[in-house]
Amino acid sequence: MNNIIRYIALYPVSFLYGIITGIRNWLFDQGILRTTEFDIPIINVGNLTVGGTGKTPHTEFILSILQTDWKIAMLSRGYKRETSDFYFADENTNARKIGDEPYQIHKKFPDISVAVHEKRVPGVKKLLEIVPKLQLVVLDDAFQHRYIHAGLSVLLTDFSNLYCQDLPLPAGNLREWRSGSKRADIIIVTKCPANLKPIEMRIIETELKPENNQSLFFSNYVYDEIIPVFPDSEPESWTFKTIKEAKAGVLLVAGIVSPKPIIEQIKRFTNNVSSLFFDDHHTFQSKDYNLIMSKFEAFKSGEKILLVTEKDAARMVSDKRFPEFLKSRTFALPIRVEILNNQESLFIQKIKNYVVENSRNC
Repeated sequence: MNNIIRYIALYPVSFLYGIITGIRNWLFDQGILRTTEFDIPIINVGNLTVGGTGKTPHTEFILSILQTDWKIAMLSRGYKRETSDFYFADENTNARKIGDEPYQIHKKFPDISVAVHEKRVPGVKKLLEIVPKLQLVVLDDAFQHRYIHAGLSVLLTDFSNLYCQDLPLPAGNLREWRSGSKRADIIIVTKCPANLKPIEMRIIETELKPENNQSLFFSNYVYDEIIPVFPDSEPESWTFKTIKEAKAGVLLVAGIVSPKPIIEQIKRFTNNVSSLFFDDHHTFQSKDYNLIMSKFEAFKSGEKILLVTEKDAARMVSDKRFPEFLKSRTFALPIRVEILNNQESLFIQKIKNYVVENSRNC
């Protein structure tokens, strides 16, 4: 009942918000607000929803597809960073300077240039100035940033919260009306069950109603082996196999939107799981580390580890307040994207075809 009352109360505000974003999009469509085009391929990975659709893993997947054949840069706004304007990642960069997700990508892809800027157009211009023979830019979370023209737009929607079932803010979680999805070239339904049936895919396709020129794919997460967050601190030797054999306990600390899939993954190897959740992109303070330490020490298990997400690890690894005692026992859980229904080769080919057809330096 409370949700219904909240919906009724907020719907007029959502309707007004939708009108405002609709007018903005119309101004771009009519050329009244101008869009800047560049003569190199630009790929945009974004969504209609506020967070939680898996932009970073899918951005990483696209980067992994292209990194061996092209000179690439990834540009993000750097959410919650402490710097401003343009910042180019180097060996002295940490998550505070560029944000947790760009830092995560910077560490995973050392041969790819990573930069942050609140405004994409000057950000790309600066990248073209400082990166010799740059051939391609991937934009993170810029679907609504229409001042720049992306030749290929990849739109993500969560399997459990399709944009066609949602409303604009604040009654819902959409940044604009669902009709904005028509600007996408590729739509990916993310975080699907690995055993999603073809008939379920067809039902979702019927709900989303993609245009004839849009390609629809389905993806899920594959969890790789855990890795030490502090490799220089003589980490203990733990894998999922040894956790299972030792019946070890796992304290999961996560500052993400949807931690449930991670818990399901851990419980494949141990039922001795405790958790501590924070808001998405949470900035850890001393009191948070004290709470984590207290919960870890109180966790009744002979052998135990602290497990965090890659995004949380990106913020923790350079934080001098992180408890020294926990460093050797702290591990991160890497995830990667898998395209379902034997469509991964087709997806890769579509991405590469766009770059080849629009490149100046191939």
